Amino acid sequence: MMAMDLPDHRDLSPNLLGFLHHNFTTTTAATDNHRQHFTLLHDRACDLAEGLTAECAESDAHLLHLQQNLPKLLISWISRSIAAKTALHSLTRNRTSPFGIGSMKIQRILSEDLPQLARELKRIDDIRSYAAKISDTTLQLEAMVGDLEDAVLSFLNSQTGKALAANCSDPLVLIGHGSRQEKFFQAVRSMNDIEELLISPVKFQPQWCHLMKSVDSRVNKILTVLRPQFLADHRALLSSLGWPPKVLTSAIGGKISDLPNPLLLMQEDKKKAYSASFQALCALQHLQARREKRQLDLLGQKKKLSTGLWAIDELVSPIASRIEHHFLKWADQPEFVFALVYKVTRDFIGGVDDVLQPLIDRAKLVSFSAKEAWVSAMVHTLSEFLAERVFPVLSERYNEKKSRLEVISSWLHLIDLMVNFDKQILSLLSSESYLCLGDSKSLVGSSRALYVFSLFSDRPDYLKIWAKIELKEGKRKLKAELRHERAWLVSTKLVGSTVDITNEQFVLYTREDHKAPLIAESALKLAWEMIERCGTLPDILARILFIRSTAAKLLWYFFHLLLLQYKSTELLATDCDNDSLPTLCGVINAARYCESKLQQWSDDVNFLEMRIAENDTSTCVKVDANDDFYFFGGEIKSLADLEMNLIMEIISGLLYHFERLTHEYVQNEKRFEQEGDDVGVIGASEGTDFLVSVDFIEALDTLRNRLCVIYGSLNPKDFSDLWRSVADGLDRFISASIFMSDCRFSEKGISQLGSDMRALFHVFKPFCDRPEAFFPRIRNSLKLLEMDRQDLGRLQFVSSNASDRTGCLHFCGITHLSFDQADKILRNRNYECPLRR
Repeated sequence: MMAMDLPDHRDLSPNLLGFLHHNFTTTTAATDNHRQHFTLLHDRACDLAEGLTAECAESDAHLLHLQQNLPKLLISWISRSIAAKTALHSLTRNRTSPFGIGSMKIQRILSEDLPQLARELKRIDDIRSYAAKISDTTLQLEAMVGDLEDAVLSFLNSQTGKALAANCSDPLVLIGHGSRQEKFFQAVRSMNDIEELLISPVKFQPQWCHLMKSVDSRVNKILTVLRPQFLADHRALLSSLGWPPKVLTSAIGGKISDLPNPLLLMQEDKKKAYSASFQALCALQHLQARREKRQLDLLGQKKKLSTGLWAIDELVSPIASRIEHHFLKWADQPEFVFALVYKVTRDFIGGVDDVLQPLIDRAKLVSFSAKEAWVSAMVHTLSEFLAERVFPVLSERYNEKKSRLEVISSWLHLIDLMVNFDKQILSLLSSESYLCLGDSKSLVGSSRALYVFSLFSDRPDYLKIWAKIELKEGKRKLKAELRHERAWLVSTKLVGSTVDITNEQFVLYTREDHKAPLIAESALKLAWEMIERCGTLPDILARILFIRSTAAKLLWYFFHLLLLQYKSTELLATDCDNDSLPTLCGVINAARYCESKLQQWSDDVNFLEMRIAENDTSTCVKVDANDDFYFFGGEIKSLADLEMNLIMEIISGLLYHFERLTHEYVQNEKRFEQEGDDVGVIGASEGTDFLVSVDFIEALDTLRNRLCVIYGSLNPKDFSDLWRSVADGLDRFISASIFMSDCRFSEKGISQLGSDMRALFHVFKPFCDRPEAFFPRIRNSLKLLEMDRQDLGRLQFVSSNASDRTGCLHFCGITHLSFDQADKILRNRNYECPLRR
């Protein structure tokens, strides 16, 4: 019956057959007893039935739960559908109504929210990239610093330089030293790799400053250990080469014997070891320079170039220690100190250039010169000794009045030695280096260490004392020059009745051209010597301060002397005598000569640079803002004002004296109205062939004599301006007092007035070919008075029918009189022919 209830296996699905096969199939090896087999199948079926029943119950419960949640899900979906439909409907409606509230929200979303969201996403992406980049960089730096520490540790654990110093001739020791140098190079290469990695953050990620400071801190700690150790090795190697050579001086005069150069006597193996050590030290310095430049770039600062090389400093340092006792022995004889430093510098500079310059080039230190580095280090040795042992003693004694004169002499002697030493040092440099250095007066920055005068840039207190001493000495010398009888002497020309103007020179160069007194040249010479003595001061601001405190003050002192010399003449505008004129002209000539020389100095490129630097800083004395172009602008302006004032005083004196002497001549109006033969004529003036009025000839002769005195005493340029101004003043005076007066002119009076005026023109004949051209008002007035009746009639007819009456006068050659003035002159003729009826 059970068999009849079971379905045919062919009606079962493949999945069900597989399920039954999996659960009820047993191997024949399981048991041979059918009863046991059946029992196992029965137990299996019971277990399976229980399992299926439990799964069915779980499925029913799950189905019941789904049936309960389905209404809730449907309601939620319907609510969202309705909200979406409403929003879509509102959006559609608002698109058709651009002025609706929805449109404003959409515009705000499109114009504000979306760009803000995009920026925020971009910021998040940048943060992610930034974090990844700084993480990678940090890991790389950590690895590089670790490699550097390993390289340094390997270097420190290797054979030290003491073995080299103990047995420098052993080849094995040299080989060990070479291996140690290679480990040092490895450490330097590791630091260079770190610098290469830090270049980019300095330019593009300056905010990584804490990371870079952390790396620099670790590298600095390594360098504090690495550099002293390697320097010790380098010094041991130098000692093994016999450096420094012994400096032997004789007991008499401090004469120094010839010095052997161990650099030129090295054997091949030692030369190779020293070359490697030299290049290693150059590589370390190059690395340090890169580190300093990178750190300054991060701070936005610039690094000052230096001519110093550590490797060459190591050559100079033991020499300085060895010759120090010679310096102390010659503290009171500084000329021996300078001679010793110069000789050592000169004797070794050739070997330094031949042996070390190729090593510097191989180290790719393109901005360094072996010669300059050697000279710089030797000069620094001398400067340090002077700054620490010589100048402090002199400056302290200078404050004591008892020893001041002696200190001044010693100080100036020391300055002379420094000037000569700097010139000798320049001569040691090759022509190429000298051309690169240029003029010593413009040296700043990298070349400052080549001059012993650089010590004054670091010690302004010494510079101030030096300036005081120079100014005091300059004034003393100038006062001594003033005691000479020829100090204020002016080379004058003896002028007769004629003056040769064909050879007159108006472009003035020398003191003789300016006719300046000797004291002017002495003052300028003393000022220029002060300027030249500070020429090798490398700091331009120190140079400016020194010149302003010495040469400029000496010039102002001399200008005060010029003013006193002028006041000593007691020249008054009412009395211009021949005795005071040469002295006054000498003051003008001196001022003109000084002005010319100061302009010439200021045009020099060095003074132009100092003027620019002076304008860019507030530490130096300022001059008038209107004279910014010239370094000596204030001095030039003061001289120009003095010249102008004195020339105007001479002109005023000549005009006033002429007016006083011609008072009766001008006031006697009847002389020009007389028709008779007697019109007060005395005779011809000297050098003329026509008659001159009696009361006019004295004024002409006096004017001529004084103009000749001035011509012989005054420089050509100022005299040219002076006589032209006098002529213009006389032209205005006579025109206003005679031609524009109410005086009536007869035919005879006009003839006499013409003779008098031609005599006046003749006074100025020695100074130009056509003096009448400088009296345009008198010339035009005479031309009107001397016209015949026919010409006057034509002029009257033309002017009465012309719209431009003044233009008619110009057509007739009357160019310096107005129409009214010409009409008044013609109305004063006895036979009136006025232009206006």
